[in-house]
Order: sequence, then C-alpha cells, then structure tokens
Amino acid sequence: MKKGKLGKTVEGAEKLSLGISVVIAILMGIGLGIWMKNTFNEWWLLWLGVFWGISAALMNIRIEYKKLKKEYEEAEKEHKNYKINKKINP
Repeated sequence: MKKGKLGKTVEGAEKLSLGISVVIAILMGIGLGIWMKNTFNEWWLLWLGVFWGISAALMNIRIEYKKLKKEYEEAEKEHKNYKINKKINP
C-alpha cells in the first residue's frame, strides 16, 4: 500500500500521538475531577474524574491496538500471498 511522500512521517506522528493522548486524557480527567470537587464540594468527585481520565487513556490504547493488529494481519496476508505467487511463478 502506497502512502505518499509523507506517509512514514504521518505514521510516526500517529504512533507518537498515542503517548500524548494517554497523558492528555489522564490530565483532563484530573482537571475535571478537581473542577467538580471544587464546584460541588464533594471529595469523591476528584476520584471520579481520575477514573474517567484513566478509562479514556485505556480506550485510546485499545483503539490503537486494534489498528496495529489490523495492519499486522494485512501485512501477514500480503506476505503469504507473496510466498504463494513465488512458488507458482519461479
């Protein structure tokens, strides 16, 4: 599959963005938790925000895992097809 001139750069940025999105999701959850705690004067709302942030980070990891798994399976299929074609056409 051809990705163009910037394909590898974009692909690398996508991989880097996973780490950034995990940190951002957790920080946003903590920020939301602090805001809810201060607004509603309930200490447990901070932990609810932390939980939401960690959940969002795990969801981002899961989504990226599914993408990578799909890419791996496609590459594996292409590799198997290459072996078959090479045997047929020596």
